Amino acid sequence: MAPPRLIVGLGNPGAEYEDTRHNAGAWFVDRLARQLKVALVPQAKFLGLAARADDVWLLQPTTYMNRSGQSVAALARFYKIEPAEILVVHDELDIPPGGIRLKQGGGAGGHNGIKDTQAHLGTPDFWRLRLGIGHPRSLNQAQEVADFVLHRPRADEREAIDRALDRCLLAWPQLAVGDYAAAQQRLHGKSV
Repeated sequence: MAPPRLIVGLGNPGAEYEDTRHNAGAWFVDRLARQLKVALVPQAKFLGLAARADDVWLLQPTTYMNRSGQSVAALARFYKIEPAEILVVHDELDIPPGGIRLKQGGGAGGHNGIKDTQAHLGTPDFWRLRLGIGHPRSLNQAQEVADFVLHRPRADEREAIDRALDRCLLAWPQLAVGDYAAAQQRLHGKSV
């Protein structure tokens, strides 16, 4: 497998969304940037915050979630990055808080950021790192999904998500070289 050349952390821009469940992907890219000792800076032509660490680009779209694909496609086309070389990190309702799944391709599962990215890349065949945030029904909450993802997780949920982000960073060496099978082994378990 080709190593990733673009790591995208999906989220919504602005302080009011910064700590919401929908920004879990952006939380990962923030942490990865710190680990790689690079700073995400505004890049107007890519509609996002971007940084380069050796051969890998980190990107946080500054479009709203349902327009994320514009940002991803702009950077990918400019640097001739193929979809199989892109890893999109995003929140996932169908996985409990703290769960992680790494996969390539597939449907959007109702996630507007993934749907828009598929549309702008013209394919679903990019890698996804799915960070579990749980579903309001499985967490015994009466909120509508759209409301749920735009609110902060409860303290116990945030702790579980933070532990998952730590596990993702520990799997970075495998991800960085494109050893997705080894990364899946590390990530899909309950703990490190």
